[in-house]
Amino acid sequence: KANLKQLSRSDLVSEDGKNIKSVLCQRCGSKVLCPGMAVFAEIELFLPSMRKKSSLSNTEGSVDGDTLTAHWLVDDMFSFENVGFTKDVGKIKYLICADCEIGPIGWHCLDDKKKFYIALDRVNHE
Repeated sequence: KANLKQLSRSDLVSEDGKNIKSVLCQRCGSKVLCPGMAVFAEIELFLPSMRKKSSLSNTEGSVDGDTLTAHWLVDDMFSFENVGFTKDVGKIKYLICADCEIGPIGWHCLDDKKKFYIALDRVNHE
């Protein structure tokens, strides 16, 4: 699936691998990350389809979603300007917009306290 909104990687990732632009919620425009706060990472993660927080923890059985490979990696939850979390789904917490509660925009495994992933396809860059 081609993402028409997608900017080229060099527009988003600095030479040292960090985000050049602010990372914003696609729905409400709330700022998730300031420039330079995350590192580009290629890792395959499955994220359920975007929906409101209330229906994210009720994902029984099979889940619609996407396997995404381009992410911003943040190593400290206090680096975020604005982010919310779902209840635990197994060992996973999904990251959502703290303002409008749409998500998941990202993924966090409870086993690794220093890795918070935000999917480039699930956010806007400005």
